[in-house]
Amino acid sequence: MKNDVSSPTHSQSAKDFFLARQPILNRDQRLVAYELLFRSTAVGPAGVTDDGAATATVIAHASELGLENVIGTSLGFVNIDAAVLMSDFVQFLPREKVVLEILETVEVTDEVVARVTELVKEGYRFALDDVIVDSTNLRRLLPLIEIIKIDIMGMTQVDLTTLFNQFAGMNKKILAEKVENIDEFKFCFELGFDYFQGYYFAKPVILTGKKLSPSHLAIMQLINLIIADAETEEIERTIKHDAALGLNLLRLVNTPAFMTSQRIESLRQALAVLGRRQLQRWLQILLYAASGKGDSFMSPLLMLATTRGKLLELMTQKMMPRNQSAADIAFTVGIMSLMDALFSSPMDQILQQISVVDEVKLALMGRNGIYGEMLSLVECVEKTESDASIFMPRLDSLGLSREELYAMEVQAFEWSDSISQSAA
Repeated sequence: MKNDVSSPTHSQSAKDFFLARQPILNRDQRLVAYELLFRSTAVGPAGVTDDGAATATVIAHASELGLENVIGTSLGFVNIDAAVLMSDFVQFLPREKVVLEILETVEVTDEVVARVTELVKEGYRFALDDVIVDSTNLRRLLPLIEIIKIDIMGMTQVDLTTLFNQFAGMNKKILAEKVENIDEFKFCFELGFDYFQGYYFAKPVILTGKKLSPSHLAIMQLINLIIADAETEEIERTIKHDAALGLNLLRLVNTPAFMTSQRIESLRQALAVLGRRQLQRWLQILLYAASGKGDSFMSPLLMLATTRGKLLELMTQKMMPRNQSAADIAFTVGIMSLMDALFSSPMDQILQQISVVDEVKLALMGRNGIYGEMLSLVECVEKTESDASIFMPRLDSLGLSREELYAMEVQAFEWSDSISQSAA
């Protein structure tokens, strides 16, 4: 029998939580999904929560959240406990857009097996969270499960190999969770994991003597031309020297994020419509999509950088509503904050090649100044282990409410996702 999840906890406002989305990548390092994490802003002995109660609250306010605005064309992994699983709440989630992630705390009873069976018949997909052993109890659910998640944090390579081998060959997708550096990724990749969750892709791996690609150099040259207030003809001529750059620029200005009422067909038209300020902004974004590959707009670094840029811009507009220059600086800080990972070079070397104002340098090098404070807050939101006792004082010091941040997050997610939807 299904339960009515209507306790006071579940009647809280969805804005009592801040939202994080953690990327899930496939073996080609392409973004395929996000795990949606709903964290309580309440500071107490239990710290931050991410449980079925939080999920139920957000599901109850699904229209307020706008799930498609948060995950775009990707799938969304959503944690559910036994109460949510057995309730009607779960069916507020669109079956074609979500993977229901059964928490490790759920006891596998006859009722749970029957409920999962029912939902699978309705078209829902399931993952098992934080699997630590192949138990007899667990095997009751395995025929109904598509994805097995293994939390690799703190596991030795021997133990991880043993656990992985228990599930290999079962025709299940296996996901490595909390992959935080490139060495962990390489080990899991070689074992045969199908999916990888964590911020390993955003950690800089410094490669001595690495040179920037021609496309990267062309974009950086253009950015410097704009800063130097060069003639439009010189800017257009520079773009035309790199066919891939021109094509990517046209694709980008025709995305929904730009919201132009007409299709832009030529570089001259793009430059006229964009203007210098917007052109510089789009060039910063194109640094992350300069490979020219068809799927480069689904790069996880691009998605994370554009989300940071937009969120910092929105925060600045709220804090300094009549200061467009400050909003532009904030956007630049967010976009550039991952360039050490993109270029596999130290941030100070990158800043020697791109002219930036002192406020940007302070923020990127030491998280100092007002923009550094905002960047630190955004990085705190991204982390799954963030504690409200750290998060809330940072939010308060910027004079922002949790409701305001929540709305800005959804707007930034939507904008970033629209960047990935290149024109057909």
